[in-house]
Amino acid sequence: MSPRFRPTALAALALGLIAAPAFAGQAADPAAVAEAARSVQTQVVAWRRDIHQHPELGQHEVRTAKLVADQLRKLGLQPRTGIAHTGVVAVLKGGLPGPRIAIRADMDALPVTEPAGLAFASKVTADYRGQPVGVMHACGHDAHVAILLGVATALAAQKERLPGEVMFVFQPAEEGPPTAGEPFGAKLMLDEGVFKDFKPDAVFGLHVWAGLNVGQVGYRSGPMLASADEWSLTVRGKQTHGSRPWDGVDPITVGAQILLASQSMIARQVNIAATPVVLTAGQFNSGVRFNIIPDEAKLVGTLRTFDPAVREDVIARLRRTADDYAHAAGASAELAVVNNAPATINDAALTRRVLPSLRRAAGEANVSESGLVTVAEDFSQFANTVPGFYFFVGSTAQGSAAAKAPINHSPNFMLDEGALEVGTKTMLQVALDYLHGP
Repeated sequence: MSPRFRPTALAALALGLIAAPAFAGQAADPAAVAEAARSVQTQVVAWRRDIHQHPELGQHEVRTAKLVADQLRKLGLQPRTGIAHTGVVAVLKGGLPGPRIAIRADMDALPVTEPAGLAFASKVTADYRGQPVGVMHACGHDAHVAILLGVATALAAQKERLPGEVMFVFQPAEEGPPTAGEPFGAKLMLDEGVFKDFKPDAVFGLHVWAGLNVGQVGYRSGPMLASADEWSLTVRGKQTHGSRPWDGVDPITVGAQILLASQSMIARQVNIAATPVVLTAGQFNSGVRFNIIPDEAKLVGTLRTFDPAVREDVIARLRRTADDYAHAAGASAELAVVNNAPATINDAALTRRVLPSLRRAAGEANVSESGLVTVAEDFSQFANTVPGFYFFVGSTAQGSAAAKAPINHSPNFMLDEGALEVGTKTMLQVALDYLHGP
């Protein structure tokens, strides 16, 4: 059963942090930061377990948003709620002049059924785009919310001697909205003016990552995570009897030819030695009966790129390939592409400034440069608005082979809760060092 906290326990915790040594100088004392992170960990673990047991899909994070807002109010903050449906933000104003920063955590879960095993495993079910599904925090967003609440608690406890201002951003729908084609959570928050009256000098985010062991931290300057495009290709032919294909135009065959040609296009026309490109079809739907050639076939997939110019070039090549194959067969092809998230690109100057903070918090030997990762993150929307920095926090238990661990989004994704303290400590160090100046 998840541990619960009484208000008296929270007050005692806050008093303990206020009494802790001040973080002075250009860089916060790593020992003091580590102690602050340890002081909030019991509560961070409890928050994470509570949220894990009660996951909610994108734009439905009602319970999670209430938990967040309630905790922020206990810290003396005045949260704004209902941004991008369920988003929550609050600004902590320090007692000293200084810069403005934003720290972001995503709140939504995935349409994944969780296996039994954990005492706080999810048993939640929901409807996702017309299908009944299980709901699970299979990506670790429960940890992100808990970590940011821990960071907020530690920073609020030293408000009077804190320089600058910190916006805590709890974002919905990073995994996507309930209806295809709608904006993801970060873009919708920006569209609704989350940075209108508070434009930060920098924005920070982290992600627990099964590909690293607990204690390890991964970063990268420049492109780190891929752009994510959702594409759909509709091939229109002419329906006829399956025994007489010459009387019609077979969209299934044309669709298959386009799909195979698209893979040859990536292998032979795109310089993937310079920058990786992934073009995948996840759906191929057509027809209703074994002996009828249908009018239409539809392919749906994803495109992952790291360079905006390469992205545009690949989309143009895919459209040309589809048009040419369709025209040769007497069919037509229509390609639609929706960008769900741009590439996550860490600002080079900000990366240089933040890297020493990561090393101070995690230990130099535990901080390594990550390779390009073809998953995507709509944190990029914030980082395209102001300089951003995003990093990985290892979540696979020490002693286990991280390379073989079930990756994020797997129903078997298993977060070792030691990652919570590392995440709190590293983000707290990054925030304090930035606020106290270069």
